[in-house]
Amino acid sequence: MRHRILVSALVMVPALLSAQQPAHPDTIHTHGDSLPPIQVQEITVTDGAARRDDPASSTTVTPAALRRAPVMNTYELLRQTAGLEVHDQGQGPGFASDASIRGFSSDHSTDLALWIDGVPINEPVNGHAEGYGDWSLLMPQAVRSIDLFKGPTSALYGNFALAGVVNVRTLERMTGIDAALTGGSNGRIEGSFLTGYDHDSSGGVFGARVLREDGWRPNSGYSLGQGHARIVREVGPGATLDAGLELYGARWDSPGFLTLDQFDRARFDTVSNVTDGGFKRRAQERVSLRVTHADRLLWRSTVYATQGRWQLFLTTPPEGGSGEGTGGQTEEEDSRYGFGATTAATWSYPRAEVTVGAEGRWDHADYENWHVTDRLRDSAQTLLGARQLGGGLFVQSIADAGRHIRLSLGGRYDLIGTRSTPVGSSPLTGSKGVLSPKLGGLLHLPHAVDLYANVSRGFRQTNGIIEDPSLPFITAWAYESGLKLDTRAVRASVALFRMEVSDEQTFDPVTLTSSSGGKSRRQGVEIELQARLAPAWTLTTDVTFTDAKYGTLITEAGDTLSGARVYNTAKYAGSAGLAWNPVGSIYNGALSANAVGPYAPFDEPGVTVDPYALVHANGGVRVGRTLVQLGVRNLLDRKYPELRAGGFVVPGQPRTAYGTVRYLW
Repeated sequence: MRHRILVSALVMVPALLSAQQPAHPDTIHTHGDSLPPIQVQEITVTDGAARRDDPASSTTVTPAALRRAPVMNTYELLRQTAGLEVHDQGQGPGFASDASIRGFSSDHSTDLALWIDGVPINEPVNGHAEGYGDWSLLMPQAVRSIDLFKGPTSALYGNFALAGVVNVRTLERMTGIDAALTGGSNGRIEGSFLTGYDHDSSGGVFGARVLREDGWRPNSGYSLGQGHARIVREVGPGATLDAGLELYGARWDSPGFLTLDQFDRARFDTVSNVTDGGFKRRAQERVSLRVTHADRLLWRSTVYATQGRWQLFLTTPPEGGSGEGTGGQTEEEDSRYGFGATTAATWSYPRAEVTVGAEGRWDHADYENWHVTDRLRDSAQTLLGARQLGGGLFVQSIADAGRHIRLSLGGRYDLIGTRSTPVGSSPLTGSKGVLSPKLGGLLHLPHAVDLYANVSRGFRQTNGIIEDPSLPFITAWAYESGLKLDTRAVRASVALFRMEVSDEQTFDPVTLTSSSGGKSRRQGVEIELQARLAPAWTLTTDVTFTDAKYGTLITEAGDTLSGARVYNTAKYAGSAGLAWNPVGSIYNGALSANAVGPYAPFDEPGVTVDPYALVHANGGVRVGRTLVQLGVRNLLDRKYPELRAGGFVVPGQPRTAYGTVRYLW
């Protein structure tokens, strides 16, 4: 099978063009004696690939790394390949987990902006979690690369890019067929199919995926169906249209939380309520236009639409409280649709580049929260509809000041208005704006060493904005400095960071209550390494050490968290891997691990959970056009908590094996 990526494609979100062609994931390169000139390069429908010559910290995960990792969901992809901290929320495998960067607890990944081919995925005015990050929309087989931008350093992303951005780019064109069948532990079976075409003036990719598993705990079955389509076509000199579709539907059962005693005694067969579970459906469509002029001007615009509906039944532990926390069952429903558009123009010069653009989106959501018994409604807690209209103006520039200095300067201004209409009550409205400046500088030294520093501001809407539109933004000033090393054998970076958060908010997933209005600080160090030990051996590691503490924060229950560690964060989290991939060989293999340091659970001030590490292994062989891959996740069968809150635990997945047969034609 042959994949060929379109050199001139559309950009739906304003993109800062890369200063050099991104390196292949298995290629470690060197700088010259000076910074390379800034020039238009390969562009997809989102921001260009993470760049080593940018004054910021970032990580790129390639399709090869994604396919090799023994994972069972999209969150595991980043946990095992990019050192991301992930905690399963416990509602069921179909509901979003917590993905955390730099000590942000990120309930349902709300502090982390996710974009797929230029379309923002986080869901505004969501009653369960504002900015809910639905990673299930991502079809792994269609991914070309994933860029993880750490911190709010880019002016191209606004709401929810508080801790960073996960930017996914899919294949634009291909020929042939890529079909795979996977079987594994716990009744797991997965099938995927990818095909497309590649002509001179047009190309496309089409895919489908189905998944079913029984789950490793009772009442934890899960099924999913998914579709992907993308078409690009040149419509005139320098003009290209790009259209895409993503959709999926999932249904799951939920075994619920365990008490500490049940977890300690490995009573994983305990089920809170056999009627717990839910479903979700989501779709999004987009069309983009990209126009180039004289190799100096790039203009791109896109429009998109989103639709979704989910329903959740969950029994929460009876530790007390109002609504949730009574031991009763709760039903939540969310139905939504929305529209959005972006436009941007980039002027490129030999040593400088400027991007100016605007974006806007409108979202409508209907949210219901009920007390129920065995899925029969008893009483309503929340019934409302909400609309949110947001827009932003941004500018981002990069320039070389001499042969060894690169400067970036930019910023954005966002204005967001929300209208909430509770059933039987008068509407509530609120609007607010926020300015987010970005500034960075990089000094290129001899011997392939770069020093850099940046300062930026990020923001996101507060949980509960769907009911109270007057709530302020959560904002953070971020400061970062670091060093990057690039030689033929080693690519490494070290970054020091500090983030000062205002209007901090902590969320308890057991009681579904939020406490707002405080301050916090995250600081630490990140280390990334990729080393070619021998022609066939590559060592990679990505680890973050974080000191995350509340400055001043008092919960709704009156508990003082001032000086306490930020809930749902670990002192360190990271991954490491050793891959064996001989050139020309039909065999490959890898051994990897991810670790989480002492972890601060929700709603348990002063408590830390012991660190743990998980080991994974996988290997494969190619026979003609067929690839066979075998893998084991949690090879040592380590017992560990995915999430802990209020004295209750979501246990982590034990040893899990799988095998994949992939046919390329």
